[in-house]
Amino acid sequence: MAHILRPRGNKGEVAVQLLTDFPERLTKLNEVFLGRVFDHTFAGVFGAAEPQPIGVKSCWLSQNHRGQGVFHFAGVDSINDAQKYRGLEILLPFEQRVNLPAGQYFVADLLGCAVFETKAEMPAVASPPCAMESVPQFLGNVQDVQFPGEGEGMRGTPVLEVQTAQGELLIPLAQDICRRIDIAGRRIEVVLPEGLRELNLE
Repeated sequence: MAHILRPRGNKGEVAVQLLTDFPERLTKLNEVFLGRVFDHTFAGVFGAAEPQPIGVKSCWLSQNHRGQGVFHFAGVDSINDAQKYRGLEILLPFEQRVNLPAGQYFVADLLGCAVFETKAEMPAVASPPCAMESVPQFLGNVQDVQFPGEGEGMRGTPVLEVQTAQGELLIPLAQDICRRIDIAGRRIEVVLPEGLRELNLE
């Protein structure tokens, strides 16, 4: 829903990066949960600590920094208090989430998913059976999601940042590339266009 960037001001507020298409609803919340969605070791393991509830004194959307907002949590009244929350994620329980249309996903659901490369056209019958070339190959885990063009008032196709053994691989979150997204199974199957790897190296 949002990622805490840093303390803001001297009264305990924190600046956050908004990770939602429905930012206005954040200004009406009385309570949220704080935790770590992904441990950023890129091992596909979620943080062990359970998200903790915290009251919200106020929240507003930034007029000067597009895609950012400000939260003031209950009991947080100084820069030192706010500093402790740097880097945490602001979360909501699943039952409070907005129902997204088919083909749209929460960023938090994509983070940590294992990404596998499949062939564009899988043969009806492999020859020989279970040929290795027909088996999806593990690429890596999603470490972040970019939204190109967001700063210019328009949004392009989101891009998955996938941490692979060879380094970061950027994969557009487009239907013709991401052929299967299984949120429950934490798995994304992709068909990489010719030249995408070379483009990443450049």
